[in-house]
Amino acid sequence: MYVAAGHKPWEAFVPVYNAYILTKIINRPWYWVLLLFLPVVNLIMFIVIWVDLLRSFGYNQTKHTVLVILTLGLYLFYVNYALPLNHIKERELKPRTAAGEWTNSILFAVIAATIVHTYVMQPFIIPTSSLEKTLLIGDALFVSKFHYGARLPMTPIAFPMVHDTIPVANVKSYLPRPQLPYTRLPGFQEVKRNDIVVFNWPVDSVNIYGQDDGKYHYKPIDKKSNYVKRCVGIPGDLLSMKNGEVYINGELLEMPERAKLQNAYAFTPIDRNVLSNPAILREKYDITDGLRYATIHPDKYPDSIGFNSATKASMEKLKADGVISNYQKIEIGIPDYRAFPYNASTGNNSSTRKEFLIPAKSQTVEINNQNIDYYKEIIEVYEGSEMNISNTISFKGNQVLLNEKPLTSYTFKQNYYWLMGDNRDNSLDSRYWGYVPETHIVGKPVLIWASYDTSKSFPSALRTDRMIQTVNGDGKPKSYLLYVVIAIGIYFAGRYLYKKKKGKK
Repeated sequence: MYVAAGHKPWEAFVPVYNAYILTKIINRPWYWVLLLFLPVVNLIMFIVIWVDLLRSFGYNQTKHTVLVILTLGLYLFYVNYALPLNHIKERELKPRTAAGEWTNSILFAVIAATIVHTYVMQPFIIPTSSLEKTLLIGDALFVSKFHYGARLPMTPIAFPMVHDTIPVANVKSYLPRPQLPYTRLPGFQEVKRNDIVVFNWPVDSVNIYGQDDGKYHYKPIDKKSNYVKRCVGIPGDLLSMKNGEVYINGELLEMPERAKLQNAYAFTPIDRNVLSNPAILREKYDITDGLRYATIHPDKYPDSIGFNSATKASMEKLKADGVISNYQKIEIGIPDYRAFPYNASTGNNSSTRKEFLIPAKSQTVEINNQNIDYYKEIIEVYEGSEMNISNTISFKGNQVLLNEKPLTSYTFKQNYYWLMGDNRDNSLDSRYWGYVPETHIVGKPVLIWASYDTSKSFPSALRTDRMIQTVNGDGKPKSYLLYVVIAIGIYFAGRYLYKKKKGKK
């Protein structure tokens, strides 16, 4: 085909340059070459180029299009060697039929949307209450990929613009092999302490693709479930927790103004009518998680009643209104074997944690049988199997072994972060699955573009006060929805007047 189009045979064999020549043959812009090297996007581009190449030699019939797609481009070899080749140099690029025009428009819209979704900005809907009341269930976010630098897709063969499952069909949206190495484009900021971050869940999921069989199911890094939490610890920090409060390098972590921390509280009830009315609790006191009944400090709170989640401001308002008398944050005093690093001897639980290190890239630590539990998953998984390296930790007496050799120190290959939900006692976060590696960072939420209260019906379910609202920043959150509506109105009014004026000429 290269020769038939007037080019030298050798031009077909030079990598990258042959793609540039191909754009000339099909009469397309040179920058299409760049799109061929963008994972996921290139899958669509290959199909476009196959079809364009056929049409550049006059093979416009539907049967040729179907055959080249079904054979994954191999049909081009048959055309090249078995059929006559007459190159149409000044080929008309505009489709000849309305159906063709629609197909072209949809295809290029999908390509543009895939580029934006993968490398610039991704929509994300808050699925759980782990960040309530900072971010709410039903908040629809735009997540910036460029703040921290866009991570290139590691799973190149995947359905565009969906995560791990194709909607409706409920099947995997990707092929787990091959996998590309981790690569991140330059960003303009690092993950900062108190940033809200979207990331891929560090541990593998067991209930995915509609399966609920309790079995282990492997998922590539970029296809693990997307989570959103607040970064409370950055590389190099020494983090500890006392009575549910986070301390960084020995000092209490100062939360941003917009953060609305929730905790579990015990209290002494006074007005049980209010406490048993979910509507009043929700509308007047902004409490949505309801009551909890358990043995909570029986010496101080014999009624054993409390809230699963509430802000301190809500508890103060209840007390001021005479609904409760005294209240106290519920603290867990016993070690929890489910808490990272899954060793009850550490004394760690969801509200108490001894000081430990959040590793930084190139940082070296001493390794012994007292601290290896904190670093075992990093060595074996995040800097082992996820980097295609076989690392196995074992023990010989008190000696820690890496691949059967003594391990006394270790230098980390990447940065790690500690992420937690603002709904402190109702959040599955780093307290349970540990560090979040740099390779798992997806992006930074920047805008709430829509919000829907799933407990209400339309139209009252629309939270218009949260629409077009920035996620970050100082001061009280403000919706810019009205300004956007006015701007859109001015645009369409101006467009209408312009066309009307032009029509009179």
